Amino acid sequence: MLSKTLKLAAAVTALSISTAFAQDVQEIVDKASAAAYYQGEDGRAKVHMSIKDSQERERTRDFVILRKDIGDVDNGEQRFYVFFERPADVNKTAFLVWKQPHADDDRWLYLPALDLVKRIAPSDERTSFVGSHFFYEDVSGRNPDEDNHVLEEETDDYYVVRSTPKDASDVEFSSYKNWIHKASFIPVKTEYYDENGEAYRTYTALGVETIDGHPTVVKSSMADERIGGVTEMTYSEVAYDTGLPEDIFTERYLRNPPRRELR
Repeated sequence: MLSKTLKLAAAVTALSISTAFAQDVQEIVDKASAAAYYQGEDGRAKVHMSIKDSQERERTRDFVILRKDIGDVDNGEQRFYVFFERPADVNKTAFLVWKQPHADDDRWLYLPALDLVKRIAPSDERTSFVGSHFFYEDVSGRNPDEDNHVLEEETDDYYVVRSTPKDASDVEFSSYKNWIHKASFIPVKTEYYDENGEAYRTYTALGVETIDGHPTVVKSSMADERIGGVTEMTYSEVAYDTGLPEDIFTERYLRNPPRRELR
């Protein structure tokens, strides 16, 4: 009887430790998402994108990105507006995201050459963002609740977390691993793995600065081994808590961009 009691107590203790560990991992991932996408109540930045293919041929994109949180909850509802300025073939192209934590995000793309607003289906979230190595989902972020998370390693400076999708049919990867900086909770590296466990796609934060009191990635890259090449994004004129009005994050402003907020 005593032996059975001791075994039961050990099992309960092990379950409690496992549950606490899982909660700690979820907290780490939630904080990393908040650090990457939810700094301040809103944000604005100019972005220069350099796209190099496997033969080192380069194309560029210049755009302004606006972001506003809805409510005061980290990893909650959010709006993104991206307006392209250069080169001429993408000038006035606009991208709008309504990020929703408990439903599929809504995404729209305005193509000025056709004067067409195109709805981006959830199945297209993990496709190329304007011909770059970044995906649409990379721009606005992936909801932490879409994956199961395990803390694989902890070093002096980083939490190393492996995440596996709850619905594998929605994505092209089998898992991904994040190196999360302990002090800032900024994800400084992300590797995506295929069904054979091979890393085929890598995000890297190449530069981080503190802006308006917020640790901020000011340069990043995405490389894809399957197609070759790399895309780098450099951020400038970054500002937080600028008082962006919520109504500019609507479909009508895709055709009529909010000039004052984009300057």
